[in-house]
Amino acid sequence: MAKRLTLYILAAMILGIVVGITLNRTISDPTTLTNVTSHISILTDLFLRLIKMIIAPLVFATLVTGIAHMGDTAALGRVGFRSIAWFLCASLLSLTLGLVMVNLLQPGVGADLVLPPAGATAGLAQTEFSLQQFITHLVPKSFFEAMANNEILQIVVFSVFTGVAITAVGERAAPLVRGIEALVQVMLQITDYVMRFAPFAVFAAVTTALAEQGPGILLSFGKFMGSFYLSMVLLWIVLLTLCWLIVGGRSKLLIRYIREPILLAFSTASSEAAFPRTLEALDRFGVPPRIASFVLPLGYSFNLDGSMIYCTFATMFIAQAYGIELTFAHQVTMLLILMVTSKGIAGVPRASLVIISSTLAFFDIPEAGLLLILAVDHFLDMGRSATNVVGNAVASVVIAKWEGTLDPLEPAEYEPPHAP
Repeated sequence: MAKRLTLYILAAMILGIVVGITLNRTISDPTTLTNVTSHISILTDLFLRLIKMIIAPLVFATLVTGIAHMGDTAALGRVGFRSIAWFLCASLLSLTLGLVMVNLLQPGVGADLVLPPAGATAGLAQTEFSLQQFITHLVPKSFFEAMANNEILQIVVFSVFTGVAITAVGERAAPLVRGIEALVQVMLQITDYVMRFAPFAVFAAVTTALAEQGPGILLSFGKFMGSFYLSMVLLWIVLLTLCWLIVGGRSKLLIRYIREPILLAFSTASSEAAFPRTLEALDRFGVPPRIASFVLPLGYSFNLDGSMIYCTFATMFIAQAYGIELTFAHQVTMLLILMVTSKGIAGVPRASLVIISSTLAFFDIPEAGLLLILAVDHFLDMGRSATNVVGNAVASVVIAKWEGTLDPLEPAEYEPPHAP
């Protein structure tokens, strides 16, 4: 199933490129083109809504059963501490690599781009980090509200309480555990149904992006995009090398196991879309469900490596484009600010742009610079989403290795659960 789906997604991407460029070249009226693409994008919107439909119950069910099977709160605390430690180190690595690469490549220096007026606005709310707001937001006012809004971090908090309580209650909670385990299987079956729609969503997403922007936009921002993708490739190499040093030879197969989630995240520009398949791929790779179901949801809030590298890279690119010199001290300050603020707006739509907007204001860099990158943000978001999947997969494998609980490898190809 996985091999066929991967081929279908690749075919959908190629067809979307052809159709998107054709529409861009043949429809000259912007209003007509917008009307056409808005109808095509319905397929992508439906798919992403289907994904959001299954994320919350899947995270809750897998996390609760994972904690219940850990057996004691000491193991939970140990896994939690190791996860947060890895997330902080990975975030610092991603931010630093973005800063180093943008200084080496300098994509904004001498860029032949029309700069927006310094007073123009990108229309994004500048969200300031508030420790009080962040901490209080961790705890849901209502479990059902958190589920309805897909507040992953709040769902994680409630799931931890539920899992710990089940462990404390012991045998009396066994029927509940069996019921939640059954819910996991049901949600995985629903995931299989939803994934069959993925190629259509991929076709619609690629078609819409190229029809609206045209292939020319890729050439205009070629240096910026090429430099950023090179930086992400280096980040992949560093993360996978660290994984190899910690885990050993098995890590060489990781990309093969998670190639479908990577492709899905890349083609839809959504890390969320890849969550269920990443969970399944890690299970086949040997990461115990109790580890993956805890680390992965937490990583979606605290370990978005692709988004982190983009924050420093894009901020410095805008400064370079406007000819603003930032000293080494300024850049270190920027790194530390991004290290903190990026953890406070998990789940915010287009979170990277919101973080960048706030950082630009702090250093008196024109917010209008965001208008420079908005045109190609979708194409950059494709790479960021794929990188987020790789970063969280590596984190799950490393934590499992530290726990000494990597299971034997299963076949990389996914076989959906069969209904009785």
